Amino acid sequence: QVQLVESGGGLVQPGGSLRLSCAASAPTFSRYTMAWFRHPPGKEREFVAAIIWSGGSPRYADSVKGRFTISKDNAKNTVYLQMNSLKPDDTAVYYCAARPGTIVYETRPVYDYWGQGTQVTVSS
Repeated sequence: QVQLVESGGGLVQPGGSLRLSCAASAPTFSRYTMAWFRHPPGKEREFVAAIIWSGGSPRYADSVKGRFTISKDNAKNTVYLQMNSLKPDDTAVYYCAARPGTIVYETRPVYDYWGQGTQVTVSS
């Protein structure tokens, strides 16, 4: 059974930075794809970024390219989302997700496992 626990959300001013963490537990993650989604208020949950645990180039939503970076620490079984130059439009509940397989998808239904979410609020 895969368990995902997010942390690192909070309140930040526009232009600021936050780093989200997703601590993952599973028998093995070597053939998993890990992703971050977000659910802005009043909108649908949307793809943010994804990375294949075994390697390969990360993928980002156009809205976060150049500002957000997804990375992983194999030793800690943790995936990170470094968020820089934050904007009010980045305000959302951020979710970590995982799916078996090494193909990156940007669609929510194909991800089998989800964390509980962490709130990010960008406001002055």
